[in-house]
Amino acid sequence: MKNRTPLLASLALSSLLLSGCAAAAGPVGAAPAPPSNAASAASSPSAAHGGGHHDGGTASPRASIEGPSEAAKMVCGDQPMDRLTSILDLKQDPHTVNSWADSTFTCIYHLDEGALEISVKEAANQATALNYFEAMQALAVGAKPIEGLANLGFPAYETEDGSAVFQKDSFVLQVDASDLPATLGPDAITRNALAYQLSTTILACWVEHH
Repeated sequence: MKNRTPLLASLALSSLLLSGCAAAAGPVGAAPAPPSNAASAASSPSAAHGGGHHDGGTASPRASIEGPSEAAKMVCGDQPMDRLTSILDLKQDPHTVNSWADSTFTCIYHLDEGALEISVKEAANQATALNYFEAMQALAVGAKPIEGLANLGFPAYETEDGSAVFQKDSFVLQVDASDLPATLGPDAITRNALAYQLSTTILACWVEHH
């Protein structure tokens, strides 16, 4: 994040020790939702209701007609939901919608303050995913690399308006909080920190099931 601190890095590393990354899978729909910013426009995701599930984080991406991998669907699963409700001290889970389009699984969390969008681009292989990641970074406004312990060893960057993007194996994960206020929740967490913490929660599940 901006002004990355050892505390955030420690939180990230601690998140890799999380276990039980599982959730009931839900149907993938196709209700349209516009991309949140220039970077996410590269994948043009849509939206509809659903949940997540656990499985290998390196599962091979599939053709669009077959739908997203189980690992990709984890972005709409129990772990990011639990983390989100804990950070923001929500009394109930926010409504979510998801979609699968252009090899991208997108889950949108509808909060009172705005929409939080988490997407996973499934590429044919790691090299293609890295090329996609680099293209996103080049298009993103105000992109800054996430470096040191904070990137968990993966290519990663953040944007000033509240997005965090990581590339792992054949996946490109984007948590886009740009529609949210600059700070939110009882602890006034910044949207950048929220995006980062949700990213590491998802990455922890992928690492666990590697």
